[in-house]
Amino acid sequence: MRAFLNSLTTGLESKYIKSSELEILRVLEQIKAVSKHKNRYYLNDGFVCGKLDISGNGTGFLYPYDSRFKQDLMIENRDLCGAHFGDIVLAKLTKFKKPRQKAAVVAVLFMANETSVVYTKKIGSVIMGVTIPNSITIALKASQKSLKELPQGTVLKINNLDNDIVEVLGVLSDPNVDQKISMALYNKREIFPKIASNEAISFGDEVDKSMYPDRIDLTHLPFCTIDPVDAKDFDDAIYFDKNTNEIYIAIADVSEYVSPYSGIDKEARFRGFSIYFPHIAVPMLPRELSENICSLKPNCDRLAFAFKICLNSNLEAIKEELISCVIHSKRRFNYDEVDSLINGEFECQNEIKEWLIPLFNITQKLKEKRLKNGFDFHTLELRMSLDENGNIKSTKFESSTPSHSLIEECMLLANKAAAKRVNKGIFRNHEPADFNKINALLDDLNLLGISVKPTSDLVSMIAQIQAKANELNIREDVDKLIIKAQKRAEYASVSRGHFGLGFELYSHFTSPIRRYSDLILHRILKAQDDAKLTNYLMLGIDELCANLNVLEREADKVAWDFMDRKFARFAAKNIDKIFKCYIYENSNQTIARLDDEIKGARIFLDNFTCDLLTPVMVKIIEVDIPTAKILGKVVEILDV
Repeated sequence: MRAFLNSLTTGLESKYIKSSELEILRVLEQIKAVSKHKNRYYLNDGFVCGKLDISGNGTGFLYPYDSRFKQDLMIENRDLCGAHFGDIVLAKLTKFKKPRQKAAVVAVLFMANETSVVYTKKIGSVIMGVTIPNSITIALKASQKSLKELPQGTVLKINNLDNDIVEVLGVLSDPNVDQKISMALYNKREIFPKIASNEAISFGDEVDKSMYPDRIDLTHLPFCTIDPVDAKDFDDAIYFDKNTNEIYIAIADVSEYVSPYSGIDKEARFRGFSIYFPHIAVPMLPRELSENICSLKPNCDRLAFAFKICLNSNLEAIKEELISCVIHSKRRFNYDEVDSLINGEFECQNEIKEWLIPLFNITQKLKEKRLKNGFDFHTLELRMSLDENGNIKSTKFESSTPSHSLIEECMLLANKAAAKRVNKGIFRNHEPADFNKINALLDDLNLLGISVKPTSDLVSMIAQIQAKANELNIREDVDKLIIKAQKRAEYASVSRGHFGLGFELYSHFTSPIRRYSDLILHRILKAQDDAKLTNYLMLGIDELCANLNVLEREADKVAWDFMDRKFARFAAKNIDKIFKCYIYENSNQTIARLDDEIKGARIFLDNFTCDLLTPVMVKIIEVDIPTAKILGKVVEILDV
């Protein structure tokens, strides 16, 4: 969308206009915002396209796509014309007044969301809606009599076209409303359409391998799965043949059940990714598939799409065979059990132990080899536990363990092998870091006592940074800063390499239950001998990749927003109490992270600056539940 609208400022040839963009072009023509000259479309003078932000007082700010505008444009509330936060709009410049240019919305070209989330609040004698999270007050399309019958702080989903109430989500005082708010903010839904659910149920619960004579029968091999202790959707299973040095990476064959443009497929495409909350997962596929017939559960025959990868003595893949098969997982492990097994503290059936320990040793060597060109980040993942009332019970940071590493290296092998088989399709790319961000990172690290000379060899430079961080015992914190300075990995139809992993070719193959990208790749791989089907699957692939990048970010934001809401409820019960924190961000606004018995909450600090990672004691002074924002004040800077 942005590229299309931006190209209109310099002229866009008709032949480059996509079918999905024609409707917007017609709207622009109708309101005489574009002109056609020599088969090229141009945006007329005085018009500008961009993304809309709206402040808490209702004033709009337009961020133009046209790079000639060096500053955002102010839009008075009366000139928003029904546009909402995040919408892509066409605006017309109004009379210039210092200190900034103003504009008025002419048309909403793309709605960020069809719905908004509000809570009811009495203002004077009138019940109004206050938007979450940006606190804009709006009139609701409902009688005051009916609104006054609702409890104060009732959370509503409203239609952005007319402010009509679509759904009552709950009340702000109830912690159980948090998930509904987080989901609604990003237009996510938990319930599957009936057509998708019915399709999923129709596949039943069991696989009869006699019905699949063309598949290779691998049910005799002692495969196992290794997942988190609370996992229910088992995407992958592994087995290692010590005699032939062959690693089998079997992945749930979701594409056998989910056909293109079926009811399930349309819903999976809409969702893009499973969303994981501390207490529940909202799956991309109906649970009848994700937790049953597709899931590689133990002691069940299951359909799989597997790579059999043969390694030579130098741990190079000399043969990578992709096979449709039936497997029968002999054991479901959680990560802790495998860690204990590796450490000799846990016993299991010999047929699995006999190959699992040798495979672990091989994966450690594969990792060592991989890290000559890629990076090893010691990241800590925040785990939150909730009580029966939906409030925080505990939090902890979990680091990667040997069992995580074992599975990761196996999945990397399969993902690389899949990427090699595709010329154009769906790749997972990670472009090199921006040197401006790297220079800013070096400035921050210098304040932490890590001084490294900038060099064009980023792999070597980051290795030096990590070595010094190890000496100072701040490796995890420094790795977070390095990751923030890098570009985000994204999906694209052509390969541009994966900088972080050090791979020239990489894709996502191993999680089709949880990621739509992997399901698409499975279909492309299966269709390689059918040019007509391949072309069919490749229709709109660039647009699909771009949409998946958006959906991935949204899935992350939903999970983060939910945890922020839980932290806000915790903080609201601890006003005026003092907690140990550390400075997490100090660029536009200083933000501290809670680092006490409860960890991870963001606390916003006004009128305070300090070096990154500085330990501080912070008093919680104010909490806003609707926006999930915690305000604090530093009462002491601790000695390092």
